[in-house]
Amino acid sequence: MRQSPYFGVVNQANMLKKERQAYILRQVNLHNKVLSSTLSTEINVSEDTIRRDLHELAEDGRIIKVHGGALSHSFHDLYNPSGNIYLQDSKRIIAEKAASLIEDGMYVLTSGGTTILEMARVLPPDLRATFVSGSLPAIVEYLHHPNIDVIVIGDKISKNSRITVGGEAISKIGHIRADLCILGVDAISIQHGVSDSDWDVVQLKKAMIESSQRVVCLSIAEKTNSVKPVHVCPASSIHTLITELPPDDPRLQAYANAGIEVI
Repeated sequence: MRQSPYFGVVNQANMLKKERQAYILRQVNLHNKVLSSTLSTEINVSEDTIRRDLHELAEDGRIIKVHGGALSHSFHDLYNPSGNIYLQDSKRIIAEKAASLIEDGMYVLTSGGTTILEMARVLPPDLRATFVSGSLPAIVEYLHHPNIDVIVIGDKISKNSRITVGGEAISKIGHIRADLCILGVDAISIQHGVSDSDWDVVQLKKAMIESSQRVVCLSIAEKTNSVKPVHVCPASSIHTLITELPPDDPRLQAYANAGIEVI
């Protein structure tokens, strides 16, 4: 048994196929997408083994297999307003807290992810603000709102993440001075800050952080104190962390001690 820098403790030697696939499924649900190469390193099995596991899970209808990894159904289904979202009740709590920070007249940059989608669904109907995003699912939700304006940052679309990426999108973000940057995060810790597994999405998030006065990170508790391969920003760049937990929960104390507002 060893400590993984990404997902915690994994007992590779005794991990049977059923346990391995349960582990993979949890990572898909938790992060919306997984890479075969990362799972191979983490579980210490060949990528061929991982690909077979992903194929079987996809055949059972539990994940969507894509080149290089897999996606969750809840994130992939663009038009399903409810879906089978992992820890949806927790994400709704986070979403309501985040929505309370948005005031009339604000410019708000948002990333993608299921927690951002939940936030879009709970925005007050009388809110008048401008949302800037390249996330296709988030844009669809914003368009349902009666009083907010939507600015789409365009460029190449990442099929896996359902978000625009690339130079044009990053350049457009650079021309915006947003009041808030609201990020759905893949992993966050005091030591490593915010991190992700998608290189193109990371570049987009970095541009959003640079163009915003206040950075708000949305994270279910399971994703705190974890790290993924690609660095987004240090903890010192985060102004506010929102989880489903009460702000005084001991698991969040280190973030408060680091000067991050915990909601």
